Amino acid sequence: MLSLFSIGLAFFVIAVSPGPANISNATVAMSRGRKTSLVFGAGLSTGLVFWGVIAASGLGVILQSSIYLLMILKVFGGLYLLRLAFLSGRDAILPDKKSVQVESNSKSNLGWFIKGVLLNISNPKTVIAWMAALSVGLGANDSTTSLLLGVAVCIVVGFATNALYSISVSYTHLRCRRRG
Repeated sequence: MLSLFSIGLAFFVIAVSPGPANISNATVAMSRGRKTSLVFGAGLSTGLVFWGVIAASGLGVILQSSIYLLMILKVFGGLYLLRLAFLSGRDAILPDKKSVQVESNSKSNLGWFIKGVLLNISNPKTVIAWMAALSVGLGANDSTTSLLLGVAVCIVVGFATNALYSISVSYTHLRCRRRG
């Protein structure tokens, strides 16, 4: 039981640390509101699950040892983050009410969910975070059941953390909207 708590606590510390996913989730919560942010956060969490399965299956170690595969993932992830930065910068410099309106109408919940999944899947550092969190509470002699329980705890923590970001940041958004 203590090892599951240690895994959960370690993953929580990793999950709340600032990074592209948390900053994006906060930005979506502030600009689009709670519902969209919760959908986006569910996508982020699903991307976390992908890397959790990779880490738990042992493929994470293979990924870390394969310089070329890791480099390809880093380049893909970096290009995706640069694209997001370009789009954000363009919207900040040249705000166009028509494009914002069309974008908000054209993005479905599925679109926000997929955007969240892609953001976390394109971040290969996440597998390292998973392996670090799991190694805190698991030993070499632990069973597969212990590993699966550890992964389950991290999944719950990941979903809860993203939901907390969505709710807490969008609360400020809702208060500001009501005043204005």
